[in-house]
Amino acid sequence: MLADRYIRTDFTSQEDFEQNFSLQIPKRFHFAYDVVDEYARISPNKRALIWCDVHGNEREFTFGEISKMSNQAANVFKAHGLKKGDPVVLMLKRRWQYWVATVALLKIGCILIPATAQLQKKDVVYRVQASSSCAIICVEEPDVQEHVLAASKECSTLSALFTLGEAEGFLNFDAEMAAASEDWDKPIDLPNNEDMMLMYFTSGTTGMPKMAVHNWTYPIAQTATAYYWHNIGDDDVHIAVADTGWAKAGWGKIYGQWICGATLFVYDFDRFIAPDLLQKLAQYHVTSFCAPPTIYRFIIKEDLSKYDLSSLRWANTAGEPLNPEVYEQFYRLTGLKIHEGFGQSESTPLLLTSKWMEPKPGSTGRPSPNYDIALVDSEGNDVDDGVEGEIVVRLDRGHPAGLFTEYYRSKEQTDAVFYDNMYHTGDMAWRDVEGYYNFVGRSDDVIKSSGYRIGPFEVESALISHPAVLECAVTAVPHPDRGQIVKATIVLVKSGEYQPSDELKKELQTHVKQVTAPYKYPRIIEFVDDLPKTVSGKIQRKLIRSRDENK
Repeated sequence: MLADRYIRTDFTSQEDFEQNFSLQIPKRFHFAYDVVDEYARISPNKRALIWCDVHGNEREFTFGEISKMSNQAANVFKAHGLKKGDPVVLMLKRRWQYWVATVALLKIGCILIPATAQLQKKDVVYRVQASSSCAIICVEEPDVQEHVLAASKECSTLSALFTLGEAEGFLNFDAEMAAASEDWDKPIDLPNNEDMMLMYFTSGTTGMPKMAVHNWTYPIAQTATAYYWHNIGDDDVHIAVADTGWAKAGWGKIYGQWICGATLFVYDFDRFIAPDLLQKLAQYHVTSFCAPPTIYRFIIKEDLSKYDLSSLRWANTAGEPLNPEVYEQFYRLTGLKIHEGFGQSESTPLLLTSKWMEPKPGSTGRPSPNYDIALVDSEGNDVDDGVEGEIVVRLDRGHPAGLFTEYYRSKEQTDAVFYDNMYHTGDMAWRDVEGYYNFVGRSDDVIKSSGYRIGPFEVESALISHPAVLECAVTAVPHPDRGQIVKATIVLVKSGEYQPSDELKKELQTHVKQVTAPYKYPRIIEFVDDLPKTVSGKIQRKLIRSRDENK
């Protein structure tokens, strides 16, 4: 494990961790050379990646193989004109080529722009033009290729299009890599730590997605994610159920996990089917599991006794708050306590339930000692325990590794979150007397009804505790007298035991009144087959809210 070169691995308690944590950041740290190639040098047969897909294909890769294949890919990219500082869009889903291409592009010094393969032509055009991307590498699927090819005609900065396999208008990444040399000359002019390494497109409540810039220290900051939150090391097989186009892949599918010596397990699928995933966890003896709450909500509805999960020893979640009912059911079924965390595309985990902490259902944990976290009111003043405030990162001691540096080419958007010597997350929470943070919601998700402030998470958790509810989203609906009222959009369990009806609506409203404060109950309930979600599984409440407002 290389982690002890960058973090301390001898902490024995949460207090020790919080008081003495620091990152050891060398000059010109380079993930590809200092981690991947270093493992290839000292332990070439160490397993790096297990990959399988829904069609029964599977492959394993050692660090020695990843190093050589990334050399080949780097030679391919260089031959087609890519150079240090060039932005490149990766639309590779969960294909194993993502890891090879990522390491290869880093070896050249390119800027990585992970993106979902669900982008339409206009989305690709926007991202390429906004970032001045020089190349795109995408999956072999015809509809994805069609959007990329159509977009390329409107993007003057693009010089190369790569895809997996043969397709008209594209370079065949697989074939060219197989024919390329395994020898690669490490550049003399390596990027500085402060240079741009990675950009995530992150959507706000309005406008087009912003480009959050991370520098070359970002992978080291994710070492804390893997070691202290995922609790993994050399002997672990870790899965993060995330598409590579989402920032959560950077949290759980490459950087910190490889620095900590873990084997990445990647299950390549498009449509999530809980029994299939559970079978893979058992088959490949996965030890560490990280998934958004949506995945857990479906897993707990399965008969887990059918699967040998004896190797699984750790569970994490992030992306949105985890409902206490889901936590309790998963614990009852598996004996595993889910360790929650909170962060953004703009950061590594800001709050986390570390490996020394006892999880509290409904809490995202305590502040990561990598950041100086505070809860503040609208004037920027600290709030007391039990009082709702905005989560901010204080910058008095400097800009911490892992926190984005700017929104690319947008001083206005950057200044809107970096002010008063703080980074403002826009997320609201309250802190209990033990220092655990409890998420309330995005500042624009909080419902303001008849003078009350209602956090959607608490209402959702109350609804989830009813046996009829599989998942739900709570949003605000405009009201002429109350300002806003609470609406619940609900997906019922698939057993058929419950059917949409006015009687069930009343039963659910009564249930919420009994579980939480009566004024929080949903005055409107809509039953749907599915909730709108991002590719990562995060519920898109703003889409529901927008539809209702347009009505």
